Amino acid sequence: MRVAAALRAKGGDEFAKPGNIIEVKFVKGESLSLTASRLLALMILTAGGDAWEDKPHRMRKADIRRGHKGNERITDMLQELHRTLFAVDDRSWRGKKATTLFSLISRSREETEEEGEAGWIEWEFTADARKLIQASETYAVLNRQAVLGFRSNYALKLYELGALRLHRRQATWRGDMTALRAALGIPPEVYTDFAQLRRKVLEKAKAEIDQLAHFRVEWREIRQGRTVVEIEFRFEPKDTPALIATVDELERHSGGRRQRRDGTVEVMTTIVPAIAEQKPAPVPAKSAELIFPSGSIRFGAEELAAIARHDGGGWDIDLIADGFRQQMGDRIEKVRGAKLLKAWTGFCEGWVTRRGRAS
Repeated sequence: MRVAAALRAKGGDEFAKPGNIIEVKFVKGESLSLTASRLLALMILTAGGDAWEDKPHRMRKADIRRGHKGNERITDMLQELHRTLFAVDDRSWRGKKATTLFSLISRSREETEEEGEAGWIEWEFTADARKLIQASETYAVLNRQAVLGFRSNYALKLYELGALRLHRRQATWRGDMTALRAALGIPPEVYTDFAQLRRKVLEKAKAEIDQLAHFRVEWREIRQGRTVVEIEFRFEPKDTPALIATVDELERHSGGRRQRRDGTVEVMTTIVPAIAEQKPAPVPAKSAELIFPSGSIRFGAEELAAIARHDGGGWDIDLIADGFRQQMGDRIEKVRGAKLLKAWTGFCEGWVTRRGRAS
């Protein structure tokens, strides 16, 4: 919750989601739709470090709509969150193993008088959800643009699992087919053939994650004879050029994203000669725009130094900076401002994943 509060105070698109909420199991046969999963993520983002407290939280409808023409879907998403049951392993009053079933939100209010993007929603998390949030010792740092950009609910779930495990010593998830379905919310009667599940779920989820997330995912199939009995996902942070490409993609309009991912975008090659001969007007330099220094980052680059100290695993921050320069090469002069901060943060986190923490 301290991390969630810090990210909320910092602003931007990053937010923390408790590991206990990410790993909570759906009751057999139930799962959240993509739109309801997004709404839940926005609720946790909005609540921030106060999510565990017994109090109402509020959000503008305009922050949910994301281009939809009406607000009728918000009602549907709220109703879905109310009726979907989750399950956690627990103990009964006699100390026996038990399963607790609960919903994540206890009540919600949606303003109905305002039209269009005006109006708010208000909700409260259930006592069981608050307890789960407060007890969580792990968290995943998610990107709001990425969460809203996924078009597959299974991709979103796998993205959350990957972000939760990315910086662990073993950045993997392994389970049998039952565990896989429970983790991703795949109904038992859907994709019963693994070849179909691979094509419809895993390959599509990987393609979206590799395009929109700050890491890549690979998987290994463990077989008994010809039957796949287990699967192991491996999550690896992207290098800096790939991370910059991801930041660029998240800033672009979602229209054509699938075509860009598949490499089927048509490029216009016909240019009017008179326009082609014109030189672009010089862009005035922004004096406040952050650039990566050529020397030590300890002096005059406090923001970059602070990121390295926080995310660099105790390594010498100038050593990390030298690694960043080597990986970026000539491109380092072109990356500035917010894009540089995101690339630098991802590189520092990847440094720890590759090398571990300094002794």
